[in-house]
Amino acid sequence: MARENLVKMRCDACKSINYFTKRNKKKIKEKLSLKKMCKKCKKHTVHKEMK
Repeated sequence: MARENLVKMRCDACKSINYFTKRNKKKIKEKLSLKKMCKKCKKHTVHKEMK
């Protein structure tokens, strides 16, 4: 994966960084928001892209 396309995903509930994913920043201008399984909370929560 190219490093400039890599983004960190942070859990809204516990604020821990759990996932890394890629995004084409030229085509998708808004930040990602995905519902994923949080390993720390042990439930499905919304994960938002952070800097």
